Amino acid sequence: MGAECRYELSQTAYIKLALHALKHPSSPVNGLLLGPLQTPAFAADPTVVVSDAVPLSHSQIGLLPSLELALIQVEEHFGGEGVGVVGYYHANERFDDAELGSAARKIGDHIFRYFPRAAVLLLDNRKLEELVKGKGRDPVVQLYTRDSSKSWRQAGSDGGSQLVLKEPSANVVLMDYISTKKWQEIVDFDDHLDDISKDWLNPDIFK
Repeated sequence: MGAECRYELSQTAYIKLALHALKHPSSPVNGLLLGPLQTPAFAADPTVVVSDAVPLSHSQIGLLPSLELALIQVEEHFGGEGVGVVGYYHANERFDDAELGSAARKIGDHIFRYFPRAAVLLLDNRKLEELVKGKGRDPVVQLYTRDSSKSWRQAGSDGGSQLVLKEPSANVVLMDYISTKKWQEIVDFDDHLDDISKDWLNPDIFK
């Protein structure tokens, strides 16, 4: 189903997931992708909009109980707004690891049950490092979608699914946040569980 879908990633979601990875460079990190749950069923080229991201974890990657708790919190907060979980993002611990691992695929499968056009975004650590050095220009994430064989495949190779940054200047804005070390302020769900005064919605991150 995802093979014929277009995915638009907002600047807000893009910057949050990148800052999350930068805050924990020696750990795997992950999070949830949020967006409108309805796409026109009759559309020839439906679009899934990823409007926001919720940083989830930097320690207990792959634990479904923690994921379920986060899903409940997100549903309670955004449910009345017609927004829900439309995907998942993941950054590997090792700099040279560009594979979508079993933990990420497992969580992707879990979210797919709720949203059949779910996207999984894998951060490219090398491209993120290039951006930090002021050299990179390409998006630092790669899209994976689930095919008819129930496997997660990198998008683009078959001319099907595609990922676009909704705001073309997102990398320029991200570089500005990197220069001011804005990643130090990002809060994930792990941080919130350790100290409930820390807001996993990150309402002040763009101020």
